[in-house]
Amino acid sequence: MDDIITLDYGSGGKKTSQLIDELILKNFNNSQLLKLMDGAILPIQGHIAFSTDSFVVAPYFFPGGDIGKLSVCGTVNDLLMCGAIPKYLSLSLIIEEGFKTNDLSKILLSIRNTAIECGVNVVTGDTKVVEKGKGDGIYINTAGIGVIETEHYGKDKIEEGDAVIITGFVGDHGIAVMSARNNFFVETDIISDCMPLINIAKIIFKYGTKVKIMRDPTRGGLATTLNEFVEDTDFSIELNEKEIPIRDNVHYACEILGIDPLYSANEGKIVIIAADEIKQQLLNDLKELEEGKNAAIIGKVTKNHKGLVVLKTPIGGSRILTKLTGAQLPRIC
Repeated sequence: MDDIITLDYGSGGKKTSQLIDELILKNFNNSQLLKLMDGAILPIQGHIAFSTDSFVVAPYFFPGGDIGKLSVCGTVNDLLMCGAIPKYLSLSLIIEEGFKTNDLSKILLSIRNTAIECGVNVVTGDTKVVEKGKGDGIYINTAGIGVIETEHYGKDKIEEGDAVIITGFVGDHGIAVMSARNNFFVETDIISDCMPLINIAKIIFKYGTKVKIMRDPTRGGLATTLNEFVEDTDFSIELNEKEIPIRDNVHYACEILGIDPLYSANEGKIVIIAADEIKQQLLNDLKELEEGKNAAIIGKVTKNHKGLVVLKTPIGGSRILTKLTGAQLPRIC
């Protein structure tokens, strides 16, 4: 292949076939995709979850990940938050003319490796090439199908006294991407938490209806996600600031940039509302996993401040956390 992607690779002709054969099928060799039909025919039984997401992150390589890994994790994690085990993905690439073939090859390999880690197959997809100046290197869309393991999650299940649990440090991804984009804080080695959450989710699934709702706090961060849990309900969430795990280098970077880490995106964490009686055992189980070893109980559900999220500070004060307003960190996913 040429060193760069030209418009010919999106023509539908020989160059497109070369791109599919030499880069795409090389990485995603499975029986459904090899048929090269207009769509995939899939053997599925039971209820399914279906999700899609688009990824426009800049830069497309960042500490701890890249747009390829992110495009698999994002959709797989969304399926898991629905209570589904991910099975199949579609993959659509929009590539700007002049994009380096070597970079595309690295991104496809990253997609392949992450898909294998998650146990999902890429079974259908599409490729478009746009003129130079009409894109920003590469954009990716993935859609995913998963089989429902448990379908009881919802904020209507939340009760007074429930515990709020986070599965690890918050704010890493948003700050890592912003740092890479602007060449900030190179010496602090801030790394994205981008990862599939399938192992953690399988632990949570075991607790059945004792887990009320869970979500990966991506754009808008922890604070926005918790607001979505209690808005338009009779409940509030009270957080203990000193219990929320934040890495020192992320905290430092946020102070310099004037960013609240509670609103910075995560791509490898889950926030859980769980019944009080199982909170400690669930926490212990999460800590058994490498990806859950920094999990913490960070608050509880009350009826003290209807529809609000309130942060209790270490000095005895309190602060209302609203939903994120505006774009604190654009193009981080």
